[in-house]
Amino acid sequence: MTEPKKSRRRTRGSAWHWRQTDSWYFTPPGTKRRVRLYDEQGQPILGKENRQPAELALARLKAAGDWRPEVEDPSKEQWIVAKVCSCFIEHCQQRAANGNVCDEYRDEVVRLLNDFCGYCGALPLAELRKGHVQHWVESHPTWRSPVTRRNALTIVLAAFNYAAEMFDAPQPLRGLKKPPPRPRLHSFSPEDELSLYSATDEAFGDFLFAAIHTGLRPYSELARLTVDDIIETDRGMLWRVYASKTKKTRKIPVRTDVAELTRRRILAAQTGTETTLFQNPQGRPWKKVTGVGRFRKIRLHLGWDQDPVRQNYSTYTCRHTFAHRMLAGYWNEGACCSIEVLAELMGDTPKVAFDHYGREWGQHYQDPLWAAIGGG
Repeated sequence: MTEPKKSRRRTRGSAWHWRQTDSWYFTPPGTKRRVRLYDEQGQPILGKENRQPAELALARLKAAGDWRPEVEDPSKEQWIVAKVCSCFIEHCQQRAANGNVCDEYRDEVVRLLNDFCGYCGALPLAELRKGHVQHWVESHPTWRSPVTRRNALTIVLAAFNYAAEMFDAPQPLRGLKKPPPRPRLHSFSPEDELSLYSATDEAFGDFLFAAIHTGLRPYSELARLTVDDIIETDRGMLWRVYASKTKKTRKIPVRTDVAELTRRRILAAQTGTETTLFQNPQGRPWKKVTGVGRFRKIRLHLGWDQDPVRQNYSTYTCRHTFAHRMLAGYWNEGACCSIEVLAELMGDTPKVAFDHYGREWGQHYQDPLWAAIGGG
């Protein structure tokens, strides 16, 4: 006895062929309706072999904005997308005011969620589908990078998770898949590092030097370090670092050259203990928007914008450089540190440190693999 033929699941967001009418259709997001596709002459697209014309017709509908979800008037008590986004924006604004998240993250949340509300803010959560979110992302032609798309989806998911946890709102996006993380692992060479200092002023050069030699997150940690966070001990200098990302405070030892720079900065400040240690020429803490603009000028000045590798350098490359050098034993005569030590210094978990840096640069973990196969 032959088994009944299983029906193949139709891919959401794609054109599909219905054998009964020999025509091509698509299913609008959030519905179960089928809508026939027409060519540029207004004729139905027929024939199973005409998948490409059908996909082109669907692409024209998407580009024209005719693929947006239809909205019915929701009741006052009903949760809609805009209400979810509004609650999360208020939450992030309060956390930013309390110093628990950086202003840049709050601004990014406001920008992305307002954009998302412009697409489907009036839609009730009962009618929201994952396909709506995916199409919202696809409707931004400048969001080509998987990192950009992942960040946008992460913020949208965070908003719906917050509403579900705090207000028992429905969570229609549970299980929404994001592009996998792709850390951009670039590291400054010693020559690149010297070029950085020669292409900028002393204030930003000191900031970059400290970032490279401590591995702190440039703007959420290093830029917020104050004179009161410096601790002198018999063994050397310690920095007390608060990470807004993990909400934890850690004490890290710093190298001798960083300690000397720190003492010079304290003497130059000559103000209260709450003064930030690394300041811009105007005497204010470095902000991300300012640092990004400064580093962009450095790239242009050094011609790195024409180099396929160096054009990807940023202030965050300082953090990657610290990880690379620690795992390679750059400052310790070739004696590399373990992932656990690196994670403590950088304020990461060992798993995050290994996933980001260990697989690529961790000789401490690669050497046993070579030894196991009889390699050098």
